[in-house]
Amino acid sequence: MHVRSLYWLLICLSTLHFVSSCKLITQHDWLTGGKCIAWDEASEKARSFVSQLTISEKIGLVTGSYGPAPFLPCVGTLAPVERLNYTGLCMSDGPNGVNRADGVSVFASGITVAATWDRRLMYEQGLFLGEEFRMKGVHTQSGSMGPHARGGRNWEGFGPDPYLSGLAMNESVTGIEATGVQTSSKHYIGNEQETQRNPSTKDDETVIEAISANIDDRTLHELYLWPFANAVRAGTASVMCAYSRLNQTYSCANSEILTTILKDELAFPGYVVSDWGATHSTVDFAEGGLDMEMPGNVTASGIPCYFGDKLLEAVQANKVSEERLEDMARRVMTPYFRLNQDKDFPMTDPATGPTLLITQLGHGSPVAGMYTEVPAIDVRADHARGIRKLGAASTVLLKNVNGTLPLTSETSFALFGNSLPDPTIGSAFVPPRAEDVPEGYETGTLDIGGGSGSMRHTNLVSPLEAIRTKVKALGGRVQLLLDNNEIAAGRFSTIYPTPQVCLLFLKAYASEGADRPDLNLQWNATMAVESTAALCPNTIVVTHGPGVVLMPWADNENVTAILAAHYPGEEIGNSITDVLWGIVEPSGRLPYSIPKDEADAGPPILALPENTTDPGAWTEDFVEGQMIDYRYFDANQGKEPLYEFGYGLSYTEFDMAPSLNVQLTVGSLDQHVNKSMGIAPGGMADLWTSVAVVTVNVTNSGDRAGSAVPQLYVSLPQDTTPPGTPVKVLRGFNKLYLHKGETKQAMFELLRRDLSYWDVQGKEWVIPRGPITLSSGFSSKDLRTNTIIAI
Repeated sequence: MHVRSLYWLLICLSTLHFVSSCKLITQHDWLTGGKCIAWDEASEKARSFVSQLTISEKIGLVTGSYGPAPFLPCVGTLAPVERLNYTGLCMSDGPNGVNRADGVSVFASGITVAATWDRRLMYEQGLFLGEEFRMKGVHTQSGSMGPHARGGRNWEGFGPDPYLSGLAMNESVTGIEATGVQTSSKHYIGNEQETQRNPSTKDDETVIEAISANIDDRTLHELYLWPFANAVRAGTASVMCAYSRLNQTYSCANSEILTTILKDELAFPGYVVSDWGATHSTVDFAEGGLDMEMPGNVTASGIPCYFGDKLLEAVQANKVSEERLEDMARRVMTPYFRLNQDKDFPMTDPATGPTLLITQLGHGSPVAGMYTEVPAIDVRADHARGIRKLGAASTVLLKNVNGTLPLTSETSFALFGNSLPDPTIGSAFVPPRAEDVPEGYETGTLDIGGGSGSMRHTNLVSPLEAIRTKVKALGGRVQLLLDNNEIAAGRFSTIYPTPQVCLLFLKAYASEGADRPDLNLQWNATMAVESTAALCPNTIVVTHGPGVVLMPWADNENVTAILAAHYPGEEIGNSITDVLWGIVEPSGRLPYSIPKDEADAGPPILALPENTTDPGAWTEDFVEGQMIDYRYFDANQGKEPLYEFGYGLSYTEFDMAPSLNVQLTVGSLDQHVNKSMGIAPGGMADLWTSVAVVTVNVTNSGDRAGSAVPQLYVSLPQDTTPPGTPVKVLRGFNKLYLHKGETKQAMFELLRRDLSYWDVQGKEWVIPRGPITLSSGFSSKDLRTNTIIAI
């Protein structure tokens, strides 16, 4: 299984239609206006605003922390222009909540959200995120998405499939920007590993450039760019360019991807912001398409600033045109006006400054002492209920022998494993680290990964706390052993009498700043499973991981059930307890494939020796093209995953009707896009035209209610498409809640882009001639019915 990380991150996202219909659907009276305004109208407001600025003030719109102090106490800030009633811009990570803040919720990770296969829940999490960012006075939120299985930040993303990730981006953008908060989609593009993501300098001052992902044009469009098109279509305010290089050029200075593809081909009207410290010069980056440098003029960060005064000098020397500076400033201000952030936007929580600085620098820091410590504004509302619901709905049941789950009358339990209790390192944010696993993190549940996407916990319900509470209410007994090494060694002398059920909680940690060395669960987990299963013939394994984790013990007959719970956020304990006792069924499905062997998980992370002296040595050709994850298994007959993409069991059973119904929604369908329809955010307007509706009936044939996830796959003809065309690609899914015996219709809408491939020579999307096969089922391997349409 070749799994690249298709590294898509989201900061703060927006509306479904390019006509900017971001209607606010919540009833909170602090939300603005009821809707956003059209891009064109917002652009004109921005143009008028920028025309009133001095050149230094324009520089202040495109450079972090450039202008009169003090600045907003945020991860990224833009200086105010008080004479025009512009209060500046506050930016903050991350995809799982307001990072480095107190009084906030810790939401589920991106890979967890993707595992729900539920667009409603994806939107709802985006909405809740937006509410908390807004109440904290944060204008722009940062978040993440991803397909290299070993990538350290893979957990932040929505997985390796561009269609599933694209819809998750759409719903997240729509939900967040419904609250009037900007979104930024990242990391653009091909940011597939943490190792050497930034340039490094040798002792002799030789600069070793950051890794270059060399991706061909078709693969770039059909795999890596696809979800960004969804984000632009949805109205994302900004796109964050990556640290790494693409095709030998730094992403933040790459005019091909920033200008030609993003701003021209996708008609992106917002701004491109650098990742923090991803700018390495002035003229090349400004002219290459970068609109905003972060963190900018922050001396304490230790990161050089290449915009600010240097950009001012470049403009005055005509090395960067005044027109380009005007364009940069206008792009930055356009989303601000589009989302009505000039009207009654909340002030930044005054507790943000000390919380941020103490988290980063520690108590007693003179810089942290610049701010008075004050109580934080608590913005959590009732979001814990939604986090608990999503955590349960994303849990994937991989194995369930003879109806082991849900638990019913059992009263004697052993709780084993290091992912059960509260973390021993406390509630604080876990910064990026060079090592694979931070010291002190062996014992403690893992509801979120590390790095800039990590969170402080205002509240956390561990599995140990929730299960103990549940078993006590049932009049049962719990025995404990939390040390994986003791478990692996079989030191069970304290476990007596033998429990009816052994629940084993294991984890794999991942973080920004380091890639995963392998795909195993950590801390002697494999031996812990084998030893537990030898003691207990009814062993249930629950995994907390960043995505793909190997399970060499899956066929152990004493392992009677396996649940993949990912990183579900602060309600981690309540969510899994609801699933174990059947209060909620495990309706998640895998947003990736789990291979039997790590060799089928794609190429290893590129890691060159430390004594490498060639400045351009860090380069990797993505020769696999589109053959990642389930596409890899389809292309390699004889290779089978342990558990395939889209797979997941339920506490009930589902059947699918033997035939698909296809209704074309256009009178005729030309191979080529109708260019007369024009271009709009997301690309050629005709690409988003509905061309067919596919329906199929799904029945709950089991003995209890449950949720089915019917999926639609499209197979383009191999003989009329270029080499490298996947056998099939996901192009639709539903989540249907069905009562016992109930039948519902699953409906899949196909857009022109869903039936097209990228023609490299013609630089356009084309529908191939010949038979196109549509297949539907309950996973990428479990296909129940198909039909053929011909163009």
